[in-house]
Amino acid sequence: MYNQSQAYRKQEVLNATPLHLVIMAYDLAIRSCDQKDMVTALKAVTALRDALDFNYAEIAMNLLSLYNWCLDCIRKQEFAQAKSTLVELREAWVTIENEMNAPRRPQTQVGVSLAARTA
Repeated sequence: MYNQSQAYRKQEVLNATPLHLVIMAYDLAIRSCDQKDMVTALKAVTALRDALDFNYAEIAMNLLSLYNWCLDCIRKQEFAQAKSTLVELREAWVTIENEMNAPRRPQTQVGVSLAARTA
């Protein structure tokens, strides 16, 4: 049965930036760990792992190790440990998203401000 909540979620996904989709995947993984839903948690973390961009090899390899560790924890039903790591990673991605969306001061104003101080 397709309800209004599902329609809203579909629209949210369709309009989300790639970065926000990553955060949404973390939300699903974390919620699944809370519910001890192994199948959904494994799918969510696997989706995060499969989305890694190895053009940024060092970061991707570090995240790959963390995701594999989380997957192992979930398979062992150590949901709290996986959740703890996922929450920290999610917070980092939210910080990045917030920084990207923050209004930026034009450089000319910064230059004028600095010039005014030194005059």
